[in-house]
Amino acid sequence: MTDILIVCAAAFAAGFIDAIVGGGGLVQTPVLFMTFPQYSVATLLGTTKIPSFSGTAVSLYQYSKHVTIQWKLVFWIALAAFAAAMTGSWAVTFISNAAFKPIILVCLIVVAIYTYSKKNFGQHQEKDVSFKQALFRGMISALFIGFYDGFIGPGTGSFLVLVFISLLHFDFMHASAHAKTVNLATNIASITFFASTGHVLFEIALPMAACNMLGGFVGTRYALLKGNAFIRVFFLVVVCATILRFAYDIFLK
Repeated sequence: MTDILIVCAAAFAAGFIDAIVGGGGLVQTPVLFMTFPQYSVATLLGTTKIPSFSGTAVSLYQYSKHVTIQWKLVFWIALAAFAAAMTGSWAVTFISNAAFKPIILVCLIVVAIYTYSKKNFGQHQEKDVSFKQALFRGMISALFIGFYDGFIGPGTGSFLVLVFISLLHFDFMHASAHAKTVNLATNIASITFFASTGHVLFEIALPMAACNMLGGFVGTRYALLKGNAFIRVFFLVVVCATILRFAYDIFLK
């Protein structure tokens, strides 16, 4: 029971963080690995996808009531991410993801510097990207990020937010809302694969899912209340935390 309470507290925090800018896996995944070290990596990754999906679904519902979502655009982007995440989840059962972490670390440092240096980054939604351009850029990005989510995971939501801002010219609020839709697709793909191969501990995943949903609800309401400026700062904090996490994995762990 103590172990369940620990991972449920982590799931609530993850849901709150994910709702605003993504990156909740930074909290949820390590805690699950530390609390239940007797299980395989694939099983724990499969288990954490259930609460991630639940919290993201609640956040998306909340955002959809306040933010206009371009469903026609995001459907195809989400479909590409789904296929890529399924491939990534399959690959993690055969290949070590350690070799990719230095690359991700460098990318995250660049993201942090760029976001910090551009004070107006994601503060306003621009209209200079056509539907075809947005669709092409979004789908290509979704293939890489979807594979990453299935293969490694932490920070996926933050990468999606970055894509919607930098390539599709959304503001932080709209980027967060659309990122949730794509993240749902990647979670569904991973859940489908891991559940079909027996890599989900439902007795742990379901109580975590309830707490992640509550965290997602609270986080979304807070983000809508505070607006783009707050989300930008929160985004920077989460990206810096992700950098520290990967640096620890690479140099110290």
